[in-house]
Amino acid sequence: MAAVSVPGRTPGGHYSFATTHNGFVFTAGHLPVPSDGAHAADASFDDQVRRVFQSLFRTLEAANARPGDILQVTVYLARIDDWTRFNEVFSEIFGNHRPARTVVPVPELHYGYLIEVDAIAAVAPGPTRG
Repeated sequence: MAAVSVPGRTPGGHYSFATTHNGFVFTAGHLPVPSDGAHAADASFDDQVRRVFQSLFRTLEAANARPGDILQVTVYLARIDDWTRFNEVFSEIFGNHRPARTVVPVPELHYGYLIEVDAIAAVAPGPTRG
């Protein structure tokens, strides 16, 4: 098992953004924190969905994986009424790629965000960063 470091980012607790093992990358939960690290929980739901996947994709890149390598996604929604809109934005982001997916309604998320995402992906051969 190898921890994955994401350039320019530091986890907010005792965890790694991702770990790799036997050709797979397992990511930690990602919130839609902008790349500058300033919290923006008041951003629109659509913006939060796009930001959370930008963050996730940066982590996958650091582990030598791409969005098309994602096998499974778990999505935590603070408002289940956002499910339909989430599905629409998810479809825009992923296009023809359809990873397995679970959507879990939760009562609230850290910092007041509306979405959190984690994923499992296949890793391309070669060294990982970190």
